Amino acid sequence: MKTKTIQGSQTVAKKKSLPAALWALTISAFAIGTTEFVIVGLLSTVASDLGTSLTSAGLLVSLYAIGVAIGAPILTALTGKIPRKQLLMGIMLLFIIGNGLAAISPSFELLLLSRVVTGFAHGVFFSIGSTIAASLVPKDKRATAISIMFAGLTVAIVTGVPLGTYIGQNFGWRATFIGVALLGLVGAIASLTLVPKNIKQSAPLRLIDQLKVIKNPSILLVLAITAFGYGGTFVTFTYLTPLLEEVTGFSSNMTSVFLLIYGIAIAIGNIIGGKVSNNKPGKALLVMFALQAIVLFVLYFTASSQSFAIVTLFFMGILAFSNVPALQLYVVKMAEKHLPGTEDVASALNIAAFNVGIAIGAYVGGMVVESSLGIEATPWVGGILVIVGFLLTLVLFKKEKI
Repeated sequence: MKTKTIQGSQTVAKKKSLPAALWALTISAFAIGTTEFVIVGLLSTVASDLGTSLTSAGLLVSLYAIGVAIGAPILTALTGKIPRKQLLMGIMLLFIIGNGLAAISPSFELLLLSRVVTGFAHGVFFSIGSTIAASLVPKDKRATAISIMFAGLTVAIVTGVPLGTYIGQNFGWRATFIGVALLGLVGAIASLTLVPKNIKQSAPLRLIDQLKVIKNPSILLVLAITAFGYGGTFVTFTYLTPLLEEVTGFSSNMTSVFLLIYGIAIAIGNIIGGKVSNNKPGKALLVMFALQAIVLFVLYFTASSQSFAIVTLFFMGILAFSNVPALQLYVVKMAEKHLPGTEDVASALNIAAFNVGIAIGAYVGGMVVESSLGIEATPWVGGILVIVGFLLTLVLFKKEKI
């Protein structure tokens, strides 16, 4: 009886423990998340050093996102036959090369190219990473598993982005990219050590098969929801550092500290988003988008007050990434329901949609900054895009009840 009890306890413990491969994905996501978002804190520094405008520097955000948007669906399909672990190692090698190239870039044009290359690695990683994470746990824990992997992104914003911004402002932005390349090396070692060889993967699909996924109205609607609902925040987030310095009146050192606080809020929101999205991701998205739109509109009025701006931006941070697990689970559920076997492609397309949203948000933000509206108008413009995401979610939720 004691033996059976011990074995039973071990079985329960195994069920409760998270697979090591999930943590490898999280570590790699941390490295990739750092390079994606650290540029937000360095736009002014890079623009000044390479002799370009702040709006042009914003292309380092939008073109990276376009690299992800292209890399996620196309490269994921082209690499469908490659074993998942082998592909992860290749992705991290490309990531290291891209950031190394950024560190030695003598011109703004070459820096842009390096960002696109790194974006390719990002796109493939998160498209296959989401489905790998979901396959490692029971069905009712898939959103939680995805949120844990994406926690690497949020931890990057909590620690990597403020630290990278501090390094860039004090030792030069090139030093930041060198540090990020080293983070990529850590991620590669983690994948080599922790990720198993026998990872389940869907049958390879041709590029033409992606058209079948895109043609499905429900999946296409999720992609639009992702682009607008998630991307709307980036109208403000892309230019958050100059907003805090020029409108709110924070010094550059205080801005670095605030980016840390903002990152903590994002981490909290990501965890909450994963927990509330396991069963009805559509319903959860309706609530999260509504709250995010409200917060962005409020920020327009509070940005000029340091105390009120801090509170508002903290809530903006909580909501900024809370929708990510729900959006990824939503597209996977739609693929399972309408086109079984296309989950990898649907996930890849949604990663592309995330970054189309970032590119749209960054581009619209740049237009707002250059217009007569000014940088202080970016919150309410972003809020309008989030409302579009809310309305599209409402349409799909009424149709699918998921």
